[in-house]
Amino acid sequence: MPIQPEHPYWNASLPVEERVADLLDRMTLEEKIAQMSIFRMETNNLPAEEIPLTEQTRGLLAEGVGAIGRPGMNSPARNTAIWTNAIQKHLRQETRLGIPAFFVDEALHGLMAFGSTSFPQAIALASTWNPNLVREVFAVAAREMRARGENWALTPVLDLARDPRWGRTEETYGEDPFLGARIGVAAIRGLQGDGLPVGREHVLATAKHFAVHGQPEAGTNAAPTNYAEREIREYFLPAFRAAVMEAGVGSVMAAYNEINGIPVHVNSWLLDEVLRGEWSFQGLIVSDGNAISQLETVHRLAGSKAEAARKALAAGIDFELDACFHTLLEQVREGTVPEAQVDRAVGRVLQAKFLLGLFEDPYTDPDQAERVTNRAVARALAYRAAAESLILLKNEDLLPLEAASLKTLAVIGPNAAGIHLGGYSADPGRAVSVLDGIRAKVGEQVEVLYAEGCRITAEDFDGQGWRGWWEDAATAADPETDARLIAEAVAVARRAEAVLLVVGENESVCREGWSAEHLGDRDSLDLPGAQDDLVRAVVATGVPVVVLLINGRPLSVNYIAEHVPAIFEGWYLGQEGGTAFADALFGDINPGGRLPITFPRSVGQIPAYYNHKPSARRGYLFADASPLFPFGHGLSYTTFEYRALQVLPAKITAREQFAVRVDVTNTGQRPGDEVVQLYVRDVASGIVTRPVKELKGFRRVTLQPGETRMVEFILRPEHFAFLNEHMQLVVEPGLFEIMVGPSSAQVQTVQLEVY
Repeated sequence: MPIQPEHPYWNASLPVEERVADLLDRMTLEEKIAQMSIFRMETNNLPAEEIPLTEQTRGLLAEGVGAIGRPGMNSPARNTAIWTNAIQKHLRQETRLGIPAFFVDEALHGLMAFGSTSFPQAIALASTWNPNLVREVFAVAAREMRARGENWALTPVLDLARDPRWGRTEETYGEDPFLGARIGVAAIRGLQGDGLPVGREHVLATAKHFAVHGQPEAGTNAAPTNYAEREIREYFLPAFRAAVMEAGVGSVMAAYNEINGIPVHVNSWLLDEVLRGEWSFQGLIVSDGNAISQLETVHRLAGSKAEAARKALAAGIDFELDACFHTLLEQVREGTVPEAQVDRAVGRVLQAKFLLGLFEDPYTDPDQAERVTNRAVARALAYRAAAESLILLKNEDLLPLEAASLKTLAVIGPNAAGIHLGGYSADPGRAVSVLDGIRAKVGEQVEVLYAEGCRITAEDFDGQGWRGWWEDAATAADPETDARLIAEAVAVARRAEAVLLVVGENESVCREGWSAEHLGDRDSLDLPGAQDDLVRAVVATGVPVVVLLINGRPLSVNYIAEHVPAIFEGWYLGQEGGTAFADALFGDINPGGRLPITFPRSVGQIPAYYNHKPSARRGYLFADASPLFPFGHGLSYTTFEYRALQVLPAKITAREQFAVRVDVTNTGQRPGDEVVQLYVRDVASGIVTRPVKELKGFRRVTLQPGETRMVEFILRPEHFAFLNEHMQLVVEPGLFEIMVGPSSAQVQTVQLEVY
């Protein structure tokens, strides 16, 4: 056995810094380089018993390994645990130093592995406006990961989604830096726990994609992002700063894009000066997948993989999800790369492994992995997350439907019958479609008719729409087939007393566009394919229509907004989404989600985010400049009234905190959730212009009919701070408007004086 108990790095009572230093001193250059990279092994259909490692695998692991990726994508939890144990056992007992491996996976909305619980997509989780719920979701994801032997999650995405043409919009927490920071901190605490070291039911979290990734040129993934430093710091960086300085995130992933001409993977200002210098980040900086190679193949900054590796390492990348760092071995020997740079990176890798407790116990219990994965309590949480994320965009006295008075309901649309989970999903082993959820809800009480209506793409992947995210193919539907399907849908609609239309996007047309062969961004926000024709034809029957949108980005559904009396936004609702939506449709759930991103009327309105500058949004000829649905919007089956808004005190110094209070009353007949939102505006700034409003607080509250609750926010000077003309963080004296209400477009206002 390689373990030498007398060696200090095995002594858990010593400080991590001493253990890292001792282990580094004992490592060969080959062993160091091995710790800086990932490789993937074929793990499909793993056997359910102990696995003898092949000679090829033993050879790959001879010097150790930094990480192994996605071990359980297609294998049950118990089998994955057995396999990760086998790898860790080999590393511990048959390599010279016994250094354990990271097992790395995605957990964007639940662990991306076979059988694991699939929660609503990230943008849907943001629509809950409930950080406590989000923390619970990611705690379950972490527990399921760690039970399999996985310990490093490449989650959460903290990009600011300010161009919905971008196919990765669904991976984000929306357009607002404050909301994104609050949801992001909750996600990290769910994954990683309250601090370091990381406990046995938690994993290392990763804040990504650092940074300025969410508003790429022309809305195309990984395109240049050219913004002034003030905009970068005030909008794109706050969520990452909170992840580092508040949540203590253990790793940060560099983004693919360039910022003002410098790709992030060689951007020492961002990685070293800001992240490590200003924010004192002590964790691990990891590349994105194949991003170092792209310094050569895409950005044209390097003539070889070796040069790309050298530049990325020098800028601060510690670990690669790529295949370039192996070139560092020869470069160190040649003297072109200082070994000290390698030691710096490897030290951070080892530090993370010590903080995860892998040197003490790298193993897991296969039976426990099976017990905790997608268990009843996790499914109940997935249901609750879906229920809280549902957004009622419009309701003209049609909803909720009453099963007792309804004989026939037509469920129509390309997203009604399939399972749609969104990107970064695996097969959860069980999931409820919208159609199945409604059928189970009404049983024999209501006759449920079904018609496909039309197709979004030619591929349907056997009803597992999420598989389209992985496949390159994304073929437009056949017009003749669509015309036939629309005619069939109209005939079905005419037989019904009400129609539910389930339209939007699928995972083939809104996704990460990672190559020219795998595109995912769009130059339109209209419903793709013949869906508008379907909606018009069904509306023309005169039968009352409800629309449910299943999609990954805001859509310019102008006809629906004008002509359909009731509209839900569902994004991707997760494995229990069909059940949750059926309960909302028939009134057992009162929807309370709110939009975390603005819906523009057309692609020509982009950018459409709410916190714009006063000189923006002058308008266009022959068009309404207002959004189709504003940031923060969402309705309820009940009504709420805001009264007695006050600021205490109404006059403060720039060093004082103050309270904002408002009474919120449920004035309707049903219990319901209201999301109370607080915005701030600088009435007359000095030299630097300020946005028309900025979100600075929110609270989701549940109120019974007739109940009144006083909602209080405590604000501090940092809520008003901004970068002045000298790029100094200041709080200017003057008048500020404090705005409180149910959305960014519907607020009451009081003034605060800062002197």
